[in-house]
Amino acid sequence: MATETVAKPRTSMRVHVQKFGTFLSGMIMPNIGAFIAWGIITALFIPAGFLPNEELAKLVGPMITYLLPLLIGYTGGRMVYGVRGGVVGAVATTGVIVGTDIPMFIGAMILGPLTAWLMMKLDKIWEGRVKPGFEMLIDNFSAGILAAIMAVVGMLVVGPVVKAFSNGASAVVEFLVLNGLLPFTSIFIEPAKVLFLNNAVNHGILTPLGTQQALEEGKSLLFLLEANPGPGFGILLAYSIFGTGLARASAPGAAVIQFVGGIHEIYFPYVLMKPIMILAAIGGGMTGIFTLVVTGAGLRSPAAPGSILAVYAATARDSYVGVTLSVLFATIVSFLIASVILKASKATAEDDLDEATHRMEALKGKKSSISSALTGAGMNAGGVAVLAGPVKNIVFACDAGMGSSAMGASVLRNKIKAAGFPDVKVTNSAIANLTDTYDVVITHQDLTERAKPVTASAVHVSVDNFMNSPRYDEIVELVQASNTDGGTAAAPAPAAAVASAAGTPAADAPAPEAAGEAGPAGILVAESVVLNGTATSRDAAIDEAGRLLMDRGAVDAGYLDAMHEREESVSTYMGSFLAIPHGTNAAKDHIMKSAVSVVRYPDGIDWNGKEVKFVVGVAGINNEHLQILSSIAKVFTNKAQVAQLEAATSVDEVLALFGKVNS
Repeated sequence: MATETVAKPRTSMRVHVQKFGTFLSGMIMPNIGAFIAWGIITALFIPAGFLPNEELAKLVGPMITYLLPLLIGYTGGRMVYGVRGGVVGAVATTGVIVGTDIPMFIGAMILGPLTAWLMMKLDKIWEGRVKPGFEMLIDNFSAGILAAIMAVVGMLVVGPVVKAFSNGASAVVEFLVLNGLLPFTSIFIEPAKVLFLNNAVNHGILTPLGTQQALEEGKSLLFLLEANPGPGFGILLAYSIFGTGLARASAPGAAVIQFVGGIHEIYFPYVLMKPIMILAAIGGGMTGIFTLVVTGAGLRSPAAPGSILAVYAATARDSYVGVTLSVLFATIVSFLIASVILKASKATAEDDLDEATHRMEALKGKKSSISSALTGAGMNAGGVAVLAGPVKNIVFACDAGMGSSAMGASVLRNKIKAAGFPDVKVTNSAIANLTDTYDVVITHQDLTERAKPVTASAVHVSVDNFMNSPRYDEIVELVQASNTDGGTAAAPAPAAAVASAAGTPAADAPAPEAAGEAGPAGILVAESVVLNGTATSRDAAIDEAGRLLMDRGAVDAGYLDAMHEREESVSTYMGSFLAIPHGTNAAKDHIMKSAVSVVRYPDGIDWNGKEVKFVVGVAGINNEHLQILSSIAKVFTNKAQVAQLEAATSVDEVLALFGKVNS
């Protein structure tokens, strides 16, 4: 992230371009599998393919003309306004498809998000003004009318404009190729990669133009302008041989990650450490492109990520030699230039890779879990990581996003607020719903590997105890170090009321309606509290808590099965003698209404080697159950209140204790 010493206009422009590139990438990357499927079918069944088949080749045209643009339009719309935005975005995209005779990827990237944005604005106009009973009618007709209008606009206006732009861009590329100037694009592409501006160029221009060219010629070298792993690989090899200190020690591992894993960002700190090293990247990039031009080689579809495996998987049938030479020569040239730079360096002190890594993260605007592999930084290394910017969003993630994560979020939220950082948002989510928008991601140690791929830019923290994990104190230290100057925490503020997982203060939530129930709308009622459970094992305790939920009419038998399934995959033991069994994310269809049950076992039962005295069964729709879970979490982080629960002689005492927490 930028500091105050950087000129604000330049920083603002760079950040805006980065966000724009990320947005474009967000429309393309989820659909890369579809691009690959199209590439495989094209490579196999067209007349020049490996297995020519006239009948199966009929798939090629409809996929690139209709399927891929519609997927992009839907994805772009959904990014802006959920499924509703995705639907109207896809309909509008149909207009630009019909209005032109070229693959309309750019048109889809324009109309999909634009139509969704208009839908969102229209919905806000009459939000709260529609009479009860007419909501569905208004929603459906407004979406249909807007989508129809935008489809016509796409066909008559956007399509022709985008086609003219595509033709112009294609003419520019053709001019560069015919005049031998295409290699000079590396002068812009390679620095853009290091500054994280490549997505705007790669996914905004190169992928659409490359796909159109591949449709006409069966391949395109444009797919390899940015994705060629050779330049970065050569730089890392040079550091492996001629580098010093930590840079030399870490470069071999980084080279494997970059070349095979396709994560190019791992070599960016090595360039930032010696900015003149960008000449090696540019030289390698120019060499690779020149080789492609000379050999006429290209890829059938985008190579994402930029791994050598992905590159070969997308290589056209007649281009394996050319692509191999392109990667090889790019590696050799970048290696030679980087080696000369390193050997000519007069620096007497060891190069500071850690400082360069932080500089790279500052340019990116967030912590990089990949770059942490270079320096050993990060929460997963056992220390306290410091992000490039302040911590703003922390998420607890579990399989279902309703029980363990909600409790953990509530506990940590209290700690962070007590430390004086009430603006830090602590939420909970199902792993399936995670996006790469969080600064810190906290998961049970058995789920961390599932969460990492979709939140690669976050600091990941693994815990085995959601109620009182020592990692929480480390996270508070992380917030203090990242959100204050010099790592000095702000003056502690009084602990605020517990917020819901959506960030709503508990003070605004409804108070318990009577002594016989705690939480909103009777989520926990007297009939669902048992002071002396009869179960003697973990599975029997899950059955006992689950049957209380079934007796309330909150869940069916399928949910009880899902509670056992969830327990077999990841334990719901929370610490402080508490377990909160709940169903898997896939079992939400078995929930009829939100409910919580509480069963106390005075003598304790064995829960995977841990002693449990309180079992809280959870079934939640939306966030209705989170207030009572927040109350329970607050109770179980207070030893005196846990003792009160153990000594309680009536159900009313239990309900009153949970109710008083939010009062």
